[in-house]
Amino acid sequence: MDCNCSNLQLIPPPSSNAYELLLQALFQIPIHHYAIATAIAFTCFLYNFLEIHFIQDLFTGFSGSSVDFTYNSCSEIYDAVVSKCRILHGKYSVTPWLSSPHLQTVFLNFFGNPPIFKYKRQLFNTPDGGTIALDWVMNSVVSENAGHMDDVVNKGESTPIVVIIPGLTSDSNSPYLKHLAYHTAKRGWKVVVSNHRGLGGVSITSDCFYNAGWTEDARTVVNYVHKENPRRPLFVIGTSIGANVLIKYLGEDGENVPIAGAVAVCSPWDLLIGDRFITRKRVQKFYDKALAIGLQGYAKLHQPHFSRLANWEGIEKSLSIRDFDNHATRIVGKYETVDTYYRRCSSSTYVQSVSIPLLCISALDDPVCTREAIPWDECRANKNIVLATIKHGGHLAFFEGITASSLWWVRATNEFLEVLLSSNYMHVQKKISAPNKLLDSSIDQGPYVNVTEDGMVAASNNEPTTTDNVEEINVRQDIHHDSHDKVIEENKQDELLTKTESGDSSCIAKTASARNPVPLDVITPIKRYVGQLSRENRWSTWLLVYIAITTSWPLVGSALYLVFGKKLRDFLPGGLARR
Repeated sequence: MDCNCSNLQLIPPPSSNAYELLLQALFQIPIHHYAIATAIAFTCFLYNFLEIHFIQDLFTGFSGSSVDFTYNSCSEIYDAVVSKCRILHGKYSVTPWLSSPHLQTVFLNFFGNPPIFKYKRQLFNTPDGGTIALDWVMNSVVSENAGHMDDVVNKGESTPIVVIIPGLTSDSNSPYLKHLAYHTAKRGWKVVVSNHRGLGGVSITSDCFYNAGWTEDARTVVNYVHKENPRRPLFVIGTSIGANVLIKYLGEDGENVPIAGAVAVCSPWDLLIGDRFITRKRVQKFYDKALAIGLQGYAKLHQPHFSRLANWEGIEKSLSIRDFDNHATRIVGKYETVDTYYRRCSSSTYVQSVSIPLLCISALDDPVCTREAIPWDECRANKNIVLATIKHGGHLAFFEGITASSLWWVRATNEFLEVLLSSNYMHVQKKISAPNKLLDSSIDQGPYVNVTEDGMVAASNNEPTTTDNVEEINVRQDIHHDSHDKVIEENKQDELLTKTESGDSSCIAKTASARNPVPLDVITPIKRYVGQLSRENRWSTWLLVYIAITTSWPLVGSALYLVFGKKLRDFLPGGLARR
């Protein structure tokens, strides 16, 4: 009995010391094991948070992903041009150490590996008194044969010209634009980056700002470049918000553009959907916050204008892009609401009216411009548009190669324009009396404070600044040529319409031409059709008269009998009448 009692006393209490034993067991585990487990958990979190796809690419041997095309089944642009583009029909392989849309986008804006070269600057005056910096680059600047190639490019009347429309708060020194300008000029083409107002080291010289739907600057610059070089093929490339401006401009003017072809890269398409998207997830909110800080920095560069035209206290307290638009864009542009601005400045509304060859490139994992905003059906319905979407690429990044020294979309864009140049499908301008503006409102003409693409802004002073990679040429261009007098006179009439609609007295917004009254647009085509019908088929007119008489005779005869029947009976002889 004594032995059994001693054994019972050795058994510990079952519940009181269980947690103590567990803690003692946990303390027995080496601390570096905890460090390894924490690192693994943190890595898994970052892998999902940053949408890294390195493991998936590793399993496929970094073979890359192919491009998906959306186009009309009767599209001659796809059959004759895009189908011959080797890069577009190949595969895009992401730089292995940038296997994430966020890593690509951040690396592009902070590093980007841009080529080193110098622009030649031209200061261009707009009709309302604004100033735009046009930064030119030619083959002689980027090629080794800088001696004689300059004369060849300047004198060659057939040398194509490419106009680049940057994203908001991006200027010619942005890494992705330097990639594009350098490699396009290296093909022997002339390139000009049309910086937005107040960017590129140029001060704002009028109360007329630009916005995500402001197409007048693009229209003015394109018409000026075409007038100065009427025999050279002219192409336009828009990036990000610049792509939105480009598509909207093409939809507004239809056939009446001097552009042979265009490319839109990473367009936001629908600004309202994009606004909802950028505040949806935590990672997108980082972009929203960073872009808002960049907007505030830009506003401080032009504080006299913003403090006079907008709510400066609200701008300083803005925590998001929407806040900034509410305190600046909505007030300065005379917009009813921020959503109204987003809705009416979206290019998706104008896709159906694009009448020139247009290639649109978008990444499905773009962290800024969501795939949800892409107008798939509208692009498919338009025979002039080919939409190329790719699985990875980030926002304007698409880095390729182990050193990330090149951008895939730059090579694809240049190849498309080169194939289009050698084809018979370049657009030739057809002059029309008025632009096809689907949405005429104060929002299209109002001043605007731009939304940043990369969270960084260019320095802006009272005088143009000279940097290491920008060579200043102080050339003031006046576009009030004699040949433009008629257009400018029509612009004055349209200005009165615009100011009446919007009540905007702070900005003189001029459009390309005056809009005709609606009844003329309806009656003129009918008259033209009837005239053509009578000239070509005169017998058809008599045929229509014969058909009209025979089909309506029973009704007409009955009416005549009721009216003239009694008089006819009185007129006839009695016996005949009684019969």
